[in-house]
Amino acid sequence: MNVFDKRQGQMYQEIPYFYTDTIHNFEHLLLDDDLKMVVVQSLKYFVSKRIVKVFAFVIMPNHIHLIWKFLKLNGKESPAGSFTKFTAHKFREFLLEHKDPRLRNFIVEKIDRKMQFWKRDPLAIPLTSEENLIQKLEYIHHNPIKEKWKLAVLPEEYRWSSASFYKNGYDEFGFLSHFRE
Repeated sequence: MNVFDKRQGQMYQEIPYFYTDTIHNFEHLLLDDDLKMVVVQSLKYFVSKRIVKVFAFVIMPNHIHLIWKFLKLNGKESPAGSFTKFTAHKFREFLLEHKDPRLRNFIVEKIDRKMQFWKRDPLAIPLTSEENLIQKLEYIHHNPIKEKWKLAVLPEEYRWSSASFYKNGYDEFGFLSHFRE
């Protein structure tokens, strides 16, 4: 099955993509577990509606990595576009509700928006071989234990990742599919 995004003129084949999106200005917005849950709940929703399949993920303080497959458009929007639009809206709501001063860090003066939470042009790389997919899977799972972050000692100890799913079969958030399924 192919999914065509008319707005972006792209055809999405039913192959997984390595996807990276970064918080605007590299802010560490996703240090907050409540905001990590916004990402998780959004992914869970898109999976439940059979818009995407998620094979791997990690939520880092200022970026996310996913291995996912687009199954269909979300209305007229691409799954990635809907995901970033929805999560940005929820981030804004949360920061407003909590009178969080970080909100001002996301104010922009652009024609099409007043606030921006995600950088423009996320990275999306088609994964055309199992070898390439496994390489990206290991990269994702080792991200939290890198010297720069030190968020865990072992990949499977970091809650905000699919590493424990691949190590122990545990899918805490209930939206993952094994890439070999």
